[in-house]
Amino acid sequence: MKLAKNSEFLRLAIAGIFIVALTLLLRSFASGTTAAPDFKPGNAGPEVLIEILPGETGSEIGAKLETFGVVKSSLAFFRVAVADERSGRIAPGEHSVQTRLSAQEALNQLLDPARIPNLIVIRDGERLTEIQESITRFGLSLSEVREAFANQLAPSGFESKSLEGFLYPAQYSFNKGVSADQIVRAMIDKFVSTTKDLSWKSKDFSPHDLLTIASLVQTEGRPDDFGNVARVIYNRIEKGMPLQFDSTVHYALNRRGEIRVSIADTKINHPYNTFIYRGLPPGPIGSPTRAAIEATLNPPVGDWLYFVTVTPKETRFTSSYEEFLTWKAEYKRNFKAGLFE
Repeated sequence: MKLAKNSEFLRLAIAGIFIVALTLLLRSFASGTTAAPDFKPGNAGPEVLIEILPGETGSEIGAKLETFGVVKSSLAFFRVAVADERSGRIAPGEHSVQTRLSAQEALNQLLDPARIPNLIVIRDGERLTEIQESITRFGLSLSEVREAFANQLAPSGFESKSLEGFLYPAQYSFNKGVSADQIVRAMIDKFVSTTKDLSWKSKDFSPHDLLTIASLVQTEGRPDDFGNVARVIYNRIEKGMPLQFDSTVHYALNRRGEIRVSIADTKINHPYNTFIYRGLPPGPIGSPTRAAIEATLNPPVGDWLYFVTVTPKETRFTSSYEEFLTWKAEYKRNFKAGLFE
C-alpha cells in the first residue's frame, strides 16, 4: 500500500514536471526566446498567388505562407506580424508574393500595393462618398455602389442608418466579377474583426457616439496625439462648450485638402457645423482606425480644452485660453511662412 502511494506520488510529480516544462516551452515560443526557422533575406524564389481570407489571424496567414513555401515557418511570420502594427492592414484577397522569403520580407510583400491585383485602398479617415468613388474605379457604376450601400446594415450594436465610419481603412483586393455588395460587406466585416475585442460601453455615450468621437480624433490629430484630442472632446462636451472643429465644417461642405475655414464657413446652418451646434455632430465624419478608436475609449487624464497644431509635426494642448491664442498666432505665422504647404 505504501509502495502504491509512492508510485502514485511519483506519477503525479512526473506529470507536474511535464506540465511546467510544456508551459515554459510555450512561453518561450510566444516571447521569441526560442529560435524560429526563417529563410535568409535575398534568396527569393518564384512567385505564387496567395489568397488572404477576411478575418484570418496572423498565425493562420503564417501557416498558409509556410504551406506555399513563402516562409520557412509560420512561427517566424507570426512573431514579425505581432511586432509590426502594419500587419493589421493586410488586405483580404489575392497577393502575388515570392517564395523563400524571410518573415519580414513576406510581410512587406503582403503590404505592397503593387503586388495586390484589383486593389482598393481606403485611407485613414476617408469619407463614405470618397469610398464610393474608389469602388467605382473597380469597374462598377455609382448607382450600383450606392445601391450596395443602401442594402447593407451597420454592425450589430450600433444604431445607425448610415455606414459612415464603418468601412475600415485598409487595402482590399477582390477577384474579378465581385459585386458591389460583396465589396461593401468586406469593408464592414473588416471593421467588425478589427474592433471585436474592444468594449464600446460608456455611461454617457452610445457606441455610435464613440465612433463619431473616434472619427473626429482621426481627422483632427496625429497618432501620437489621438488620446489628448479625445480628452479635449470629452472636456469640452462636459463643460457645454462647442467643439469648434474645422474638420466638421469641411465635412459639411464636402471639401478636402483645405486646412482653414473662413468666418463665413463657420456660420453655415448645418448640423455638422460644430461652431454653432454644441455637442457631437450627428455621426462620424470618416472611417477611424483602431488607434483612434482605442484613444477614444481610453483617453489620458487631462484638463485640456484647446489644442493647436503650430507646425505640421507639433500639436500643443492647454486649458488656458490665453495660451491657446498665443499658440494660434504662432500657427498663423507658420502658415503664412509656408510651413504647412
